[in-house]
Amino acid sequence: MTIVFDGYDLVVYGSTVPTILKYEDWGLTTAQAGMIGSLALVGMLIGTLSVGILTDRLGRRRIMLASIAWFSVCMLLTAFAPSAEAFGALRFLTGLGLGGVVPTCIALTVEYARKERRQIANAVMFSGYSVGGVGASLLAINLLQHIDFRWMYAIGALPLVTLLPAAWKLMPESVAYLARKGRIDEAKATATRFGLIYTDIVSTEDMTAGPTGTNSSLKAIFTRKWLGSTILFALANFCGLLLVYGLNTWLPQIMRQAGFNLGDALTFLLVLNAGAIVGSISASALADRIGIKRVVTGSFILAFVAILMLSLQLPLAILLVIVAFAGLGSVGTQILVGGYCATHYPQSLSATALSWSLGVGRIGAICGPLIGGFIASLAFGWQMNFYMFAVFAVIGSIVVFAVPRRTEP
Repeated sequence: MTIVFDGYDLVVYGSTVPTILKYEDWGLTTAQAGMIGSLALVGMLIGTLSVGILTDRLGRRRIMLASIAWFSVCMLLTAFAPSAEAFGALRFLTGLGLGGVVPTCIALTVEYARKERRQIANAVMFSGYSVGGVGASLLAINLLQHIDFRWMYAIGALPLVTLLPAAWKLMPESVAYLARKGRIDEAKATATRFGLIYTDIVSTEDMTAGPTGTNSSLKAIFTRKWLGSTILFALANFCGLLLVYGLNTWLPQIMRQAGFNLGDALTFLLVLNAGAIVGSISASALADRIGIKRVVTGSFILAFVAILMLSLQLPLAILLVIVAFAGLGSVGTQILVGGYCATHYPQSLSATALSWSLGVGRIGAICGPLIGGFIASLAFGWQMNFYMFAVFAVIGSIVVFAVPRRTEP
């Protein structure tokens, strides 16, 4: 549910961009709208990297609770933004809270899943992002003609009174974090309470590393053993997040430039995220059987083909099918990259590795809306955006293929 609202809070901007561009009081250009779209992602970059530093000290439970409270309050304030400048600043602040959510959710989900089902568990959890995207699209299609776009942002504050109390009561602490802190008995008791095998979570590497401080996880992911993987996962996240946020921010506007009305243009955004839900879960089930690396590489290649085909003048029904495959290849692939990263490292390192690779990858998320807005402002033709996105899908497939096999100590 946290990831549902994470997805909603990010995709809602793409859903409201066409309306915001027509809002005369602010008078935004497409380039300025792209800049505002990137501000939330700059905040996520800082928030995600901060989690990489704080997770060893505070634990994953505290970070989750603080992140939910932060982004919910900021979404409520965004609904009352008096100017475009204030709106952009609040989108940045919202991103700070959202940045702590994704790596923490992935790390906890993978940790609390059975070892042989970690990829599918992560995909089901992370499909919440696309559920939130679908929700934002559906609400925009049905409500934006009747209400002020600000109400779309007020809805993003609901976790403050719904999700946060439930998380406070029900969410357990990370077993790996407890073990890392030397609280072995508590860690084993927590694992037993949830029917987990302790040694599936706390590996030999974790037990020999000692409590955090003697050999921090942040230093560990940059040692010779893990450095290559850390760099490659950061690059894979760069490509994946550029596709996710570039498409989610600009797809409706691109399709409007291609001649579709607002309702049809928003339907493309809905189908993009719906395709990601079905596709990522199916692909992750396959990954648990044949290996995550092959599936992620193939998903990036699928994104390349589908995005290129979107530049063709095809009937609406065929384009919607292609957009669904593009959803798997973009949003769905990013889900798979997160699961791959989380299972590639020992559990004691997974949250930090995810935070830093996602943090660096957020530069791609920032570039997606910026590049989309820049290309739109140059009037090179709406197809040019799709060509640019396709290039990064190819680069992503090459990077993932190059990730080294994990070797046990």
